Amino acid sequence: MGKQQKQLRLGAFLPGAGQHVAAWRHPQAQSHGALNFEHYKQIAQTAERGKFDAFFLADGLALQHRPGAEGRTAFGGDFEPVTLFSALSAVTEKIGFIATASTTYEDPYILARKFASLDHISGGRAGWNVVTTGSSEAAGNFGLEAHPIHAERYIRAHEFIDVVKGLWDSWEDDAFVRDKETAFYYDPNKIHQLNHKGRFFSVRGPLNIARPPQGYPVIVQAGSSEDGKELAGKTAEVIFTAQQTLEDAQAFYADVKGRLAKYGRTPDQLKVMPGVFPVVGLTEADAKAKYQELQDLIHPQVGLALLQGLIGTDLSAYPLDEPLPDLPETNDNKSRQALLIDIARKHNFTIRELYQWIAGARGHWTIIGTPVQIADQLESWFVNDAADGFNIMPPYLPGGLDDFVDLVIPELQRRGLFRTEYEGTTLRENLGLSRPVNQFQQVLAAV
Repeated sequence: MGKQQKQLRLGAFLPGAGQHVAAWRHPQAQSHGALNFEHYKQIAQTAERGKFDAFFLADGLALQHRPGAEGRTAFGGDFEPVTLFSALSAVTEKIGFIATASTTYEDPYILARKFASLDHISGGRAGWNVVTTGSSEAAGNFGLEAHPIHAERYIRAHEFIDVVKGLWDSWEDDAFVRDKETAFYYDPNKIHQLNHKGRFFSVRGPLNIARPPQGYPVIVQAGSSEDGKELAGKTAEVIFTAQQTLEDAQAFYADVKGRLAKYGRTPDQLKVMPGVFPVVGLTEADAKAKYQELQDLIHPQVGLALLQGLIGTDLSAYPLDEPLPDLPETNDNKSRQALLIDIARKHNFTIRELYQWIAGARGHWTIIGTPVQIADQLESWFVNDAADGFNIMPPYLPGGLDDFVDLVIPELQRRGLFRTEYEGTTLRENLGLSRPVNQFQQVLAAV
């Protein structure tokens, strides 16, 4: 029997009405999707029918209130993702749930408890997308005068993750005996205090919930700056990245995989999953028409506001039909700013052309075509060491997800590139990631 073909991983990034900045205006989109549980239930079950590894949600801690676009964007009425995923886990069976939470503005103890709870409620299907929060607008919501600088946010993130993992290890896996005869609910010898004292945090522990079913919820990371890649090399098990070309994706893939060895990790312990914005048509002309329909719905003020938010600079004083000016380095989304400047320079885009370019994918890879054409391009990146899988970003919902599940996934399955059934019941099992050993047990075993 021959060696089984390696298979790619797929996440479904499914916000409200969809990924395109004008998605909520699409005639077939759920304009109120961001606060409609029945809508989320439908798309979660569709993604599970498509055998996606996980449902991914980004999250912000401030209203994206851009001058000039007040009231015109679909940002401002979203569920908190862990709360939403707790409910969705009750109406699904196998798909994982990756929720975004900030190491800059959240508290390690509360976050550890929240994600452990989601992992227990879902039967081992939780993932934590670690972010340092790119938007400076969050600072005022947490009593700060200014957003912490980029490097400082990442130093804090390293310590934050260590604390959270230590708290998840508070209890050994078999600590809760619940023996009615002996009257021992748990074994006191199998509980551990963290007693962490560091630069940013002082946390005693233990966590007041049993160790998560997966040991740790899957650790996901989305930063692509130098600091972000180093954090991923040390801690991430999945990295969500934005790349535009095969060559750039291969370079990023080799870079982050090359950082693992110094942390005692192997390449298969980190899955690299670039974002992909697929517009699927039965013909290429049909796909292009679908894309143009969305592009025509972009209000100029909304397009400019989106670009300004991602690039970290006020562009309102510059003509829309002139090239992007030279920009100062931002303290917000550093890696995204660098990517967008590079795109503008390579294509000689005006400001208007740049915001039109990013209106759907915000710097991620856009593929417009038939199911075969889309599968061809995904396969090319996958087999040429540019990706272990992809985070699929449907243009509008539910139709964009339906198109991918009904048309592209069968083509990937026909090629043997994607599962026809889930391999396991936990997110770790389906991603091919091992379950971490409790660090306190490791220490005791070494004594």
